[in-house]
Amino acid sequence: MVPRADAPLSPISVQEHRDRILGAITPLAPVESRLEDTLGRVLASDVAAAVDVPGFDNSAMDGYAVRHEDVVHATSSSPATLTVVADLPAGSAENPALGPGQTARIMTGAAVPDDADCIVPVEDTDGGTTQVRILRAPAPAAHIRRTGTDVRASETVLTAGRTLNSRDLAAAAATGSRNLPVHPAPRVGVLSTGTELVALGGSLRRGQIHDSNSTLLAALVAECGGIPVQIGSVPDDEAALRDVLREYATRVDAFITSGGVSVGAYDVVKAVLAPLGVWFGPVRMQPGKPQGFGEWPGDDASGASRTPGESGISDSSGASGTAGTSGTAGTPIFTLPGNPVSVFVSFEAFVRPALLAMQGRTDVLRTTVQAVATDGWRSPNGRMQFMPAVLDPRPESGASAAAFSVRPASSGGSGSYLVASLARANALAIVPEEVSEVREGDLVAVTLVS
Repeated sequence: MVPRADAPLSPISVQEHRDRILGAITPLAPVESRLEDTLGRVLASDVAAAVDVPGFDNSAMDGYAVRHEDVVHATSSSPATLTVVADLPAGSAENPALGPGQTARIMTGAAVPDDADCIVPVEDTDGGTTQVRILRAPAPAAHIRRTGTDVRASETVLTAGRTLNSRDLAAAAATGSRNLPVHPAPRVGVLSTGTELVALGGSLRRGQIHDSNSTLLAALVAECGGIPVQIGSVPDDEAALRDVLREYATRVDAFITSGGVSVGAYDVVKAVLAPLGVWFGPVRMQPGKPQGFGEWPGDDASGASRTPGESGISDSSGASGTAGTSGTAGTPIFTLPGNPVSVFVSFEAFVRPALLAMQGRTDVLRTTVQAVATDGWRSPNGRMQFMPAVLDPRPESGASAAAFSVRPASSGGSGSYLVASLARANALAIVPEEVSEVREGDLVAVTLVS
């Protein structure tokens, strides 16, 4: 049931809102992707080796494949002289027979003849091509990489849940994989609302602003591994917003909107989505107090059914309104405030963790460090503050002191409109609800965002 407009909701904490969102998000269904397309994706199931690595005994050195008994007494003053009967580059399929006093010149990576039991590096010889003098006796089995010493066929090479990096892809390729089962990148529709918005570079008249939120959100989606689908801006018109959401619902795995979520007369996002069960309410944070989350329905309420992925929303854990009640899995929709700093903070606090969860990630929160405040600032009591900040190393810090210092990125503090100053921030300083002032020298929790 949607609460009456004149019945204000009690503010919830940042943790409560984030938990509600993460409890509703499930990873996108795995897909088989070409190995070269899986960098940065999360592996959906274990991958086993299809072949032994190495697949055959091979030489670890450029040199000569020999029988150890022929060279066991070789020294520089009394070398062993052998006849070279074959020349084996890497990739050769030859397996020459070696009798007493015979050797094969061999290159690194080439298959070792069955009759050889060690390799003499070329540095320990005179480098001969028809006859070679061995100047130093090798150890038994020297410089041979044995079959399967890295991994045996059927052994697990990569475990489910890891975010694939370049080394993982090399391991998968070396052990015979061509495709890997991964959670795909979510396609995320990004749109801003407001009649005052003008496309990038357009001329502004009185009362108009450029639509920076769409650019900001698209870049944030891409930075956390998603695929932004830039829808642009929608005027404060309920029918226009409905049409856009219907049009894109079958093309995306999630929506992010900015603007229109508070209690104003033209808050079109709230007007369209609240009757469909999307939760709207205040969160005890600054900036970004007005928030919303739910789903755009996937049945006749929207005129569309979902196809891009299979992330569904479950019960929204006590939020006013109910998400996921349409009977068909809908499209998750994150509705953020309209001011740019609020958009950035809201994305970091709520949307980024959710998009990572859709990709199968479990490590969805950024690392927090302790930093010493070099400047003091005020924080609203009863609201968790996210201060755009500059985090710097403290080279003079001792073993027991914080390794970083932190200061606000702008003299305007955490004002939600300070989009130009946001470019200077590389971190968010997080001030708890019960703290109303940060003093110079205080320790502050900070997350690095760039």
